[in-house]
Amino acid sequence: MLSKDNNLDHPSKQRVLCLLTKEGEILLAEKKDGFGQGKWTGVGGKIEEGETLEEAVCRETLEEIGVTLISFHKVALLDFIFPSKPDWSQRVSVFIAKEWEGELRESEEMRPQWFNINSLPWRSMWDDYSYWLPRILKGECLEAVISYGSDNQKVSSSKIRILT
Repeated sequence: MLSKDNNLDHPSKQRVLCLLTKEGEILLAEKKDGFGQGKWTGVGGKIEEGETLEEAVCRETLEEIGVTLISFHKVALLDFIFPSKPDWSQRVSVFIAKEWEGELRESEEMRPQWFNINSLPWRSMWDDYSYWLPRILKGECLEAVISYGSDNQKVSSSKIRILT
């Protein structure tokens, strides 16, 4: 069970992230504007007032790539720390979805694409993905604190705790 700790030591911005997976592939989306523009990432974003994490991840997935989640579960709780850009710091709840309905579509914000899990576009992804994504693709659940360096591009430290 993932922690629900909302201690004030953690970033106050709460976000959700969803990764769709199927037989050796993962869906990533290229961020077309705003925070993370040009990077390949999962789909997700802000939690609206009164929404649960599950409601937010369903809404964001529908808005960004046009599919309705049917079966999904939380696999990680990630605290991202940006010491030189504190307003970027955030707590992200990560979900894996294995069942959905609807046809993938590009939105104004995201361009989705399937990738083989053995040939991901690492150089065009946030640096932190290499620390946690392979682990959750192997079925691990985890909590992590990931700090970025002064360049806001490379991870300077990470603390990962595997959950049972």
